Parts: sequence; C-alpha cells; structure tokens
Amino acid sequence: MTVVHVAGARPNFPKLAPVMAALSELGVAQRLVHTGQHYDDRMSDVFFRELGLPRPDVNLGVGAGTHAHQTAGVMTKLEDLFVEERPRHVVVYGDVNSTVAAALVTSKLGIPLSHVEAGLRSFDMSMPEEVNRRVTDQLSDLLFATSGDAVEHLAREGVDPTRVHLVGNPMIDTLFAHLDQFDVAAARERHGLGDATYVVATLHRPANVDDAAAAGQLVRAVHDVADQHRVVLPLHPRGRARLEDLGLLDHDQVMVLDPLGYLDFLGLVRGAVAVVTDSGGVQEETTVLGVPCLTLRPNTERPVTITDGTNRLTTPERLGSDLAEAVAVPASEHRVPPLWDGKAGPRIAQVLHDALAHHARTAP
Repeated sequence: MTVVHVAGARPNFPKLAPVMAALSELGVAQRLVHTGQHYDDRMSDVFFRELGLPRPDVNLGVGAGTHAHQTAGVMTKLEDLFVEERPRHVVVYGDVNSTVAAALVTSKLGIPLSHVEAGLRSFDMSMPEEVNRRVTDQLSDLLFATSGDAVEHLAREGVDPTRVHLVGNPMIDTLFAHLDQFDVAAARERHGLGDATYVVATLHRPANVDDAAAAGQLVRAVHDVADQHRVVLPLHPRGRARLEDLGLLDHDQVMVLDPLGYLDFLGLVRGAVAVVTDSGGVQEETTVLGVPCLTLRPNTERPVTITDGTNRLTTPERLGSDLAEAVAVPASEHRVPPLWDGKAGPRIAQVLHDALAHHARTAP
C-alpha cells in the first residue's frame, strides 16, 4: 500500500513536507522520489535539511535541459521505477516538469494519481507551468485545491466534483511550522542590512529575463525600487548573467545574492517593507506574512492572493509608483484566504488514507 511522492524542484518541497508528515502519523507507508530537476544544494538539498524531510529513497538525477528533454528524462526513469515497484498511489505537487511527467507515466500504467495544488489557472498558455497544470489535472484521480477559484476552474473543465477536495494550502502549513525560525534580526545581520528599509526581489521567469529588451526594462524597474529602498535580490541562476550585463549592479542600493535556503529567505521576507516577484509561491507566503507583494506578471494563477491577500500585479513601468502605494496600505486591511490555517497536510492525508482503505476493501 505504498504511496510514492514525486518532487523535483525547489517549489515542491514546502508543499510536500506537511503531507508526508501527516501520512506518517496515519501509518501510511511512503517513498520519496526526487527527480533531480533542481539538483544542487542551493536549489534542493538545503530544503531537506531545513524542513526535516527524509532523504529521497530514489534520486533520478535528471538535471537541467529543455522542457522536452527534462520531461522525457523524468518519464523514462519513472516508468522503469514504477514498473519494478508498482506503487499503490502517486502524489505530485505544483506545476513543474516533474509533475506532468509523473502524471503521464501513471496514466499509462494505471496507477492512481493525486495532484496537490490542483486547479490553479493563469489562462496564459505561453507559460509552461500552465500546460503542466492543465494536463496533470485531467489525468489525476484526486485533486487537492488550495482555494475556491481553483475548485471552480476544475468544475468548468468537466472534472468530476467527487474527485476534487478543497483542503487549503500545504505550503502555508510549512510556513506556520517554521514561523519562529524566520529570524529577521539574524537575516539583517547576515546580509549587512543594518537598520535600512529594504525590498526583497525574486526574478527568474523566461518572459522577464530571457529577452534582452524585457530584461533591460526589468533592470530599470529594479533601479526605480532601489531609489526608494535597498533591494536584496537572491538571484536564480536563470538570467543572472544577462541582468548583470545590463547593469543591474550599477545602482549602489542593489544587492545580488545566491539563492537562499528556506529559513534565510523567509527571514528576509518577513522583515521587508515589500517583495517584488515573478514567482507563484512567494505571492502566497507574503500574503500570510502580511508583507506587500508586487508581482511582475500580466496574470497570476493565484488571484486569491489579490482578493484575500497582499498581492497586486504590476509592470516594470508602474513598479516604482505601485510600490509606494502598496507600502502605504495598513496591515490591518490585509486578509488571509480561507483554510490557509496550517492544517492542509492533515486534510490531504486523511483523504488519501480513506482512498487507500477503500481500495484495499474493494480490490479483488
């Protein structure tokens, strides 16, 4: 009756940790497969140490590559593993290439699949993540949604409502579990920030950093922010050289860091006056921490962070003025979405446990 969790990239691990912990308390046998989509310490291993995750039972070591090569690499290695071990149920997280690869493999092998963070939609098919989300949801047997709008999207797409469960956000479980470890004073000291006000920025999406013209606009926007506050930018390997070549560091209030671990990063975020991002998960973490978030994208698959959170969409041209407005909003006006209460992991685990028990009773 083994449940296999498939994860492969930095955003997966905070979602995975509370689900595995809750299933363990229910006595469910589990294995963890790391695809190796993110494969170095800064992007992957540090999360296992900080979140108390068990070491992966299997590491597929797929590594970097184009979307097609990476997805195909995960598929072929997962198929070999699942044919040999035949898990009872597979759980995938989010919208990375490893997620859709596992969905395709389980569908071909007839292995039940659960998708944690199902139903999120940006309605922008130019985003690889949107393709991954939609395909995975169509192939999943159990779909765990973080918000009401996600449930509505799945209903419109014809997903059987008995397969959909509104459970809240397991990444917020992880945030609450480590809240007292997000040490703002230590983060300030570690990065030499003193008493300065600062903005944390995370920028990595291809639409922002791969095109020279767009990247140039982004650099100018970051400088607009730096005219108001110090900018601390833990920079993903994607696009770093391009942004620096375009003059990112020409402003003396811009500080570029290597990618940070979970605790260090959220310690910085907790003490920031605002966050500028093009990431999905950061929109959710800032919402719960009450930190204003400005998302440099034309859309978001997490609109609940706008209606019930601290997030707002912006453009490079508007970023400076939008930042000033966002910082001026009193914290008392921010809300937190329903069921983002730190108990999503146990809700997911109970549904999975019941599904496994039902299968055990009815299997021939």
